[in-house]
Amino acid sequence: MHHLILASASPQRRRLFEGLGVPFTVVPSAIDEAACKETDPLMRAQILARLKAEDVAERHPDAWVIGCDTLVVSPQGKVLEKPRDAAEARVMLREQSGGISLVHSALALLSPASTRHEGISTSRVRFRPLTPEHLDWWIGTGLWEGRSGSFQIEGPGQLMIDHLEGDWSGVVGLPVSLLGELAHAARMPYFM
Repeated sequence: MHHLILASASPQRRRLFEGLGVPFTVVPSAIDEAACKETDPLMRAQILARLKAEDVAERHPDAWVIGCDTLVVSPQGKVLEKPRDAAEARVMLREQSGGISLVHSALALLSPASTRHEGISTSRVRFRPLTPEHLDWWIGTGLWEGRSGSFQIEGPGQLMIDHLEGDWSGVVGLPVSLLGELAHAARMPYFM
């Protein structure tokens, strides 16, 4: 049986995948996300997920490979990727305070036969109004680092969220329901 690779260094995605009870290995892709010039958030997320999967599949042609990408779009329509520093994280959170952000989480599943199955899960996250004290607290946790939109929906990050419409696991970064659909369509043996 061919092995399964998650093409992501994200510990959150790893934890979600471990919860499925499916054997897998982690091989992060070497894709430079900044090199992708696509500006439409849905297309950008899907292209990045595909590029990550293809990058790892080139090195592991006998494996099933799953590439992922998650992008946040602010209530003002601005794409919020990973913040460079605490000041940028604070700006992103102010933009989302009291509003609804869209979270696009894309998957690309490549089979050992090089067939590709792709999809995207979009969720709506309503933030509580965030005071300067809330922002100071969140920035102080350091949990904004490496996170699209400077937030997380698991752990203490839940305290900033008022309401979620969509897939919680998709907001974390690995839409499990979508993964199941793609795996079934691809006739992946781990999910039959």
